[in-house]
Amino acid sequence: MRHSKAADVLELARRMAASAEGVSIAEIMADYDMQRRTAERLRDAVVALFPQTEEVSEWPGKRWRIRGGLSAFEQAPTTEELVELTKAVQLLRAQGEPVRAAALEGLERKLKTAIRSTTLNRLAPDLEALVRAETIAVQAGPRPTADESQLAQIRQAVLAGQPLGFIYSRPGAEPRRRSVAPCGVMFGRANYLVAADRESGRIQTFRLDRMSAVKAEEGTAAPPVDFDLQVFASQSFGIYQDEIEDVVLQITSEGADEARAWRWHPTQTVEDQDDGSVIVRFRASGMRELAWHLFTWGEQVRIIQPTRLKAVMAGELDAAGRALKAVEA
Repeated sequence: MRHSKAADVLELARRMAASAEGVSIAEIMADYDMQRRTAERLRDAVVALFPQTEEVSEWPGKRWRIRGGLSAFEQAPTTEELVELTKAVQLLRAQGEPVRAAALEGLERKLKTAIRSTTLNRLAPDLEALVRAETIAVQAGPRPTADESQLAQIRQAVLAGQPLGFIYSRPGAEPRRRSVAPCGVMFGRANYLVAADRESGRIQTFRLDRMSAVKAEEGTAAPPVDFDLQVFASQSFGIYQDEIEDVVLQITSEGADEARAWRWHPTQTVEDQDDGSVIVRFRASGMRELAWHLFTWGEQVRIIQPTRLKAVMAGELDAAGRALKAVEA
């Protein structure tokens, strides 16, 4: 068996051991980008090497899992995996997320404790060298905050299907007591609770740094049965959710290479034009955040549609001009 095939077998065994539900043939095909027969041979190789593999019959198909986990030898992390974990901790701390950084640091310590001392001694020099050679470039912007007790209450309410109560304070408005059905949390340039109004079912977002007295309440309050947090997050260019619109942008030839490599949105398409420019299309909400981003492209971008994005862009330019005049006055 070639080295790459052996690595695939071991990786699939790890996936089977890490999943309580097991792994299906369809998931193997998708994860390893292979045809069904090849996926079946890979599964058979895992079953042959790990006799404790269980077959679980579940509609509409079968799944395979390994109960009891794998040995420390089979689970030893690589240098690259440990480096990425360390960098993830550094990034969270640099972004002002000490609570989440501490959770990952705890996982890092547990992993290193579980590794045999001989293996850890072998990994240590390369790990230290790579950590010194790679760092995080922190972008300017708001520092998200997430209080440990706040996150604990949100997670309790999500897991138990309980209402979440809190006081929400917006600039220029009176603080208001809210009680919602929590759907989850979106972490980013600012951290947001995503929740459903308990009466209308309308999905709303709340900045965590504007929430206080957060507490899981008695009773039940589940999000809509068809709600998907990942789908909800991908609808917007940033965080703010409003009307979803078809966005069409033209990037000049000077910025075309960068535009092709840029991830604008999960629904994007990029079309080359005869003059060297590119047309970028996607469907999204959050026109204000998109307008803010387009400022960074300067004269290299032209808004073709929607009209509302043009209006938002013009409004932001007017606001910036008024602010500049006020400073100069």
